[in-house]
Amino acid sequence: MKKIYNKLVRDRIPEIIEKRGAKCKIKKLTPKRYKEELFKKVLEEASELVSARKNKEDVMREIGDVYEVIEAVIKVCGLDKKEIKKLQTKRAKERGRFKKKLFLISTIEN
Repeated sequence: MKKIYNKLVRDRIPEIIEKRGAKCKIKKLTPKRYKEELFKKVLEEASELVSARKNKEDVMREIGDVYEVIEAVIKVCGLDKKEIKKLQTKRAKERGRFKKKLFLISTIEN
């Protein structure tokens, strides 16, 4: 049975597929397409994290996957982790974190 994926996968996935006796068709992406697919992968992994929210082990695994994709995005975009951390800290000082568990219901503008 043929199954279509059309998505970015980890480097060892083709090897894992073949070890279980299946065949797979892959291609190497251009740098531009790789970057595009990484941004799609962030959404995919974030969605899987949301789906896993009821099981601690699954949540940890999915957070690891999100981290993996974020690190690839940082690299492909030529970003600096220290600079990202500085911006994160600055934004937290300006807008706060998520510690108070606040849920905005509505606003009324004048």
